[in-house]
Amino acid sequence: MATDNDLEPVKVEIDGVLDLHHFSPKDLKYLIPDYIEECRKKGILEIRLIHGKGVGNIRRSVHSLLDRNDNVSSFALADERFGSWGATIAHLKPVS
Repeated sequence: MATDNDLEPVKVEIDGVLDLHHFSPKDLKYLIPDYIEECRKKGILEIRLIHGKGVGNIRRSVHSLLDRNDNVSSFALADERFGSWGATIAHLKPVS
């Protein structure tokens, strides 16, 4: 059953780091493309998506969404300093 809180938009800080632990997996297909677009508008061309280590379902979903997004030039798992296989770094194309 939906509550009033479920119907209100969630405000996300556009700073290049998006922690996906706070969102439902079903929302990723909308959240990630929107976040990418807002980062590009602000000139943020490298983003870190924190998906967690777990069994890899969220990571695979994130990578699939990034792979299909024309505004992403490349992506890879983060190095040890930025979350290792619990996070993905994506490089975005600038707004033309």
